[in-house]
Amino acid sequence: MTTLDHKTTTRPVPNPKKSLITKLNMGTGIILGVAFAFGTYYWLKSGQDMSRPNNVNKVLIVTMFMWSLGFMIGIGAFIGPFRWLIGKDLTPEEELYLAGDGQGIKRYFKYCTDHKVVGIQYLVGVMTLLGVGGTMAMMIRTNLAMPGSKLVTPTVYNSLVGLHGITMIIAMIIVATGPFGNYIMPIMIGARDMAFPRLNALSWWVLFTAIPVLCSAWFLGGIPTGWVAYAPLSVQAGPGMNAFLCTIIIFAVSTAVAGMNITATVVAMRAKGMSWNRVPIFVVGATISVALAIPAFPTFMLSMVQTGLDRTIGTGFYDANMGGSGWLYAHLFWIMGHPEVYVILIPGVAVLMEILPVFVRKPLFSYGAAIAGFAGIAGLSAFVWAHHMYMSGWLPMFNGPFMVTTEMISIPTGLIFLVMLGTLWQGRPWMKLPMLSVYAFLWNMLIGGITGIYLSDVPADNYLHGSMYVTAHFHYTLMGSALTGAVAGLAYWFPKMTGRMLNERAGYISFWLVQVGFQVLFLGMFVAGSEGQPRRVADYAHMYAHADLISTIGAYSVGTGFIVLLWAVVHSWRHGKIAPMNPWGAKTLEWTVPYPVPLTNFPDDAMPVVTSDFYGYGKAVK
Repeated sequence: MTTLDHKTTTRPVPNPKKSLITKLNMGTGIILGVAFAFGTYYWLKSGQDMSRPNNVNKVLIVTMFMWSLGFMIGIGAFIGPFRWLIGKDLTPEEELYLAGDGQGIKRYFKYCTDHKVVGIQYLVGVMTLLGVGGTMAMMIRTNLAMPGSKLVTPTVYNSLVGLHGITMIIAMIIVATGPFGNYIMPIMIGARDMAFPRLNALSWWVLFTAIPVLCSAWFLGGIPTGWVAYAPLSVQAGPGMNAFLCTIIIFAVSTAVAGMNITATVVAMRAKGMSWNRVPIFVVGATISVALAIPAFPTFMLSMVQTGLDRTIGTGFYDANMGGSGWLYAHLFWIMGHPEVYVILIPGVAVLMEILPVFVRKPLFSYGAAIAGFAGIAGLSAFVWAHHMYMSGWLPMFNGPFMVTTEMISIPTGLIFLVMLGTLWQGRPWMKLPMLSVYAFLWNMLIGGITGIYLSDVPADNYLHGSMYVTAHFHYTLMGSALTGAVAGLAYWFPKMTGRMLNERAGYISFWLVQVGFQVLFLGMFVAGSEGQPRRVADYAHMYAHADLISTIGAYSVGTGFIVLLWAVVHSWRHGKIAPMNPWGAKTLEWTVPYPVPLTNFPDDAMPVVTSDFYGYGKAVK
């Protein structure tokens, strides 16, 4: 139960004088970034012997970072701190201009501090990354449609696999916390904005600069190592690897800034009366996710820094001849790599658990058990990384303990399942598009979870490791579960984010094309993997031909479904039915504010006061 007194307030109209802030936008950022990059490249190149790979790597890495720095200067990311340093902080009018007040669509192409603008920027960015990564996936599956296919060369195929992997991993990490954690979460907890609005904008635009860097890998020979980029292979790889490592370092900075901001916002800016046992479950899931990411991702960043040093100045972090070790890279990578799975999974599940009580009209079966499940997953995920190293020969005596911790993580995961099933029990679900995704998640996660139990067992993993079975397993976990949750969140919060309803018919068509095609695609991979087909190879034996053809047919169904969803989003955003204020009859705070959402979300003299939890459907109001 919440109270909200809607009284009008007045704010000064932003009318900054001839401030530099009004002249900077995405265009000036690109111009200055390109100028920094080309200037740095030709300046460094003139003083280096470019016949030596180390010098080539050095020039390219510095050039890529200078592109990022130049773009951030050109878009105005550092004006606020610079003005503060010289004792001339931004005026209130300039702060309002920076927040994009009254600027219409132009504010989406500027360094804008309004969390709602940042949320939309993340949404468009995620859709773009998923589109690029999905296109590469379709090229991979088309090449595997039949044995002996020559659609692409083995070298190009290897680059497709690596770039598809890292593109989709980046997209999936931000797929829920990016759009919804920025747009919806502050309103949901009754805050006027994020705790650090300038850092919020910084997190998006830093990520934006990483996208052209990653794309440049195509023009630099690609990446031959897969997205895991194991050393010393990555140290010896061609120039395209520089783009990969720069992307990871830039992305790690973005996620650190975003994670810190989300955590600070939830801890310090909740509405009056919103105690921890009244915080919406999506907010809890997003906060646990970023709390897990903050200590995990720097290890990946460190592994890339060390790879860069080995490639440029000849250090030997991963060179056994110089006292280094490939084990160091493997541990740094997987200490990030397995918690990262749950950084992706938890927000998507939290979205579905937020939706479930609304469409079943029942309280969440056990709010405390849900939080315990999330916390258990996050805690145990820090102790399972070496199950990726069973077959590597590293300390076989540790295989048993890591097998136990990996199997134990099924307990809190099962708790999440029980909470969702308990909420559904004896309910009368309202079968709208967001609710369909709940059922899809339960099916997909059941398959992903059970097959993960097999892979956690050392003898079974000995046979299945490196096969298509593993590929199918983690796609059921990430795409079938986390992405399903994110799409449900899009359908659920689309009215609040755009003011229009998502085209329902197109949404249903997309759902069934994706979900049916998904089962065909990856169940076929389970069959091929069980029979021994290796992954990351451009060709295969004829014995796997039927399974691979079936999988490719499923892939085309999935691809078609997401094209339909893209059409639905674009068409509905422009021409969709005007949404009522609260189309789902939900009780959380984001549905108490009108669209377009005011700049400060809530009037100054009518801040929300929370008097009960948000899941009391069917309970009498006292």
